[in-house]
Amino acid sequence: MQLNLSEWALAHRSFVVYCMIAVTLAGVLAYLRLGRNEDPAFTFRTMVVQAAWPGATLGETLDQVTERIERTLQETPSLDFLRSYTSAGITTIFVNLKGSTPPRDVPDIWYHVRKSVADIRHTLPAGVVGPGFNDEFGDTFGIIYGFTADGFTHRELRDYVENIRARLLRVKDVSKIEVLGAQDEKIIIEFSTQKLAGLGIDRAALIAALQAQNAVSPAGTLQTGDEKLALRVSGAFDSELEILAVNIASNGRLIRLGDIADVRRIYVDPPQPMFRVNGKPAIGLAIAMRDGGDILTLGRNIQRTMDEITADLPLGIEPTLVADQSSVVQSAIGEFMTSLWQAIAIIMAVSVVSLGLRPGAIVALSIPLTLAVVFPVMGLVSIDLQRISLGALIIALTLLVDDAMSTIDAMTTRLAQGDEKEQAATFAYKTLAFPMLTGSLVTMAGFVPIGFAKSSAGE
Repeated sequence: MQLNLSEWALAHRSFVVYCMIAVTLAGVLAYLRLGRNEDPAFTFRTMVVQAAWPGATLGETLDQVTERIERTLQETPSLDFLRSYTSAGITTIFVNLKGSTPPRDVPDIWYHVRKSVADIRHTLPAGVVGPGFNDEFGDTFGIIYGFTADGFTHRELRDYVENIRARLLRVKDVSKIEVLGAQDEKIIIEFSTQKLAGLGIDRAALIAALQAQNAVSPAGTLQTGDEKLALRVSGAFDSELEILAVNIASNGRLIRLGDIADVRRIYVDPPQPMFRVNGKPAIGLAIAMRDGGDILTLGRNIQRTMDEITADLPLGIEPTLVADQSSVVQSAIGEFMTSLWQAIAIIMAVSVVSLGLRPGAIVALSIPLTLAVVFPVMGLVSIDLQRISLGALIIALTLLVDDAMSTIDAMTTRLAQGDEKEQAATFAYKTLAFPMLTGSLVTMAGFVPIGFAKSSAGE
């Protein structure tokens, strides 16, 4: 005898009602706990390998650095192609894997790249800096704050921003924070060769004296009966002004460096990429969320923490919210919920007009009940609420409404012909269950090639 689910459900009404209530509560709880993001996380199958050889020409860099590294990278498993850019003293190589590479294999491949290049590092010319590797440039920084300063130097602003970064890293669901627009500094010592020659000071001896003054050398320890004392060599520079007080020995006399040289602090040239807020120079903090996190909750937590931080900042330092992905996600989810309620309202109106109040209510209630089943399953398989999953849910509503309308129409038709309610319900399942299942599977089959495609789009 073939199982008729409608007949079984009518025979166990109390249990079915209990399951419906339990599923609804579980769906609401799962909906509140689902992660929220603008786009789903996917694997970047590209790595950047960079190396520098200061002072080398374009030809030397190409022949002795780029080509040697490329020959090694050609042995990378699942390699699709290499793309390199070489300038005088700098080489940048993009390692691109095939789109069919399984995401779980990508970290092992990147480890293979690092190990292989490290094995040939000793064959590169002396003076080569690196190679360095970057396989995290695909991180999405959903929240960006900019900090401007009035009455503070760039160095002072950077110190405040670094402290703010340390506090924000403790916020839940924050994975990493990058500082944008911070400029590195260096100290320049300018002296006149004429003065050095006139005083008989050797340039090499001058440089050696400066290096010896600021050296960090172990001086041993002193063990007493109760404690252990570390001995340290004094003379380290705490600021550029202390360099001026260094004494240089020349022809039996001591000469103060400040008398023959100028010391100043400047920013590294060429500068790092600049960051501006409303045309003003600024330093930015780009915040990335961990995979599976809730961008809406993260946005609220960051805002609350920033309110506390802003209250402690001195006058003149102003934080500005430059980008906020949580508002975009909030809008996307809000649009979905609006579409859902609009669909329910339209379906109820059409159903009530064509079928009556009770049949229309049943069609409308089937939508949130089915979604209540979907949300816990999404949580189990780690699918968050984002543009792809929300789009899939909206597409699935068409199937759901069509099946519910067909079932109710068959039931009302049998009721009009004089069947009992139980007979009408079981007849609808008996005659329409397989055709509706087949129609749903055919519609699903149209989307299967996308999901199973071995590519980034398929992932």
